[in-house]
Amino acid sequence: MSAFALLVEYDGAPFVGWQRQSTGLSIQQVIEEAAAHLNGGEPPLATAAGRTDAGVHAEAQVVQVEIGADLPADRVRDALNFHARPHPVVVRSAIAVAPGWSPRFDATGRAYRYRILNRRARPALDFGRVWHVQRPLDAGAMHRAAQGLLGRHDFSAYRAASCQAKSPLRTLDRLDVARLADEVVIVAEARSFLHHQVRNLVGTLAEVGMGRRPETWPRAVLDGRDRARAGQTAPPEGLTLTAVRYDPPIDWV
Repeated sequence: MSAFALLVEYDGAPFVGWQRQSTGLSIQQVIEEAAAHLNGGEPPLATAAGRTDAGVHAEAQVVQVEIGADLPADRVRDALNFHARPHPVVVRSAIAVAPGWSPRFDATGRAYRYRILNRRARPALDFGRVWHVQRPLDAGAMHRAAQGLLGRHDFSAYRAASCQAKSPLRTLDRLDVARLADEVVIVAEARSFLHHQVRNLVGTLAEVGMGRRPETWPRAVLDGRDRARAGQTAPPEGLTLTAVRYDPPIDWV
């Protein structure tokens, strides 16, 4: 068996999320069924650096898969892309890795981007890829509020009720908010995130941006450790996994 790391991008809109489910098509299923053609017809297990939810996109998800075919990495990439059609899942790159390497547990960092379209008119070209907020947002106030959340904290107030992580402690390395024309863009980086953590942070910061809450409120919510006190869970379509980092870095070709 040969093990490969895959750099994968996908549009999350048509899927029930990364993980296989009985209720619909997942990205994991698409990759495993494509890889079955390289594994004697048997779908191998595909494991990812992070299990994105339904509607969440990825520019650089990292996936590990083992196949029986003796093929170079570039042939694996091309074959998977051929068999994954017509689904919006693409392997950008593939490299051979040692058996036992884990895209999840060997990762040293993850980065997400959240896009808010902040204008009166609804999106056309970016429909399904942004959260449309018509009320004007103060991106500067959102950014200042976000800086009070950096560091290692108990993020119970920003985790989903269904989160299965053993500990709510996480170290948030970056949470930047900036306006780019009609968009407000939030960039979050950490070694790992809790379930819905980024979307809950965005929903809470949006309350500040709309002027409904002071800049000190997101930190007060954090310290209170009560999810019921935080803002809404921002919709999934604005969220994209943009990077997974490793040490040493993976030399994608």
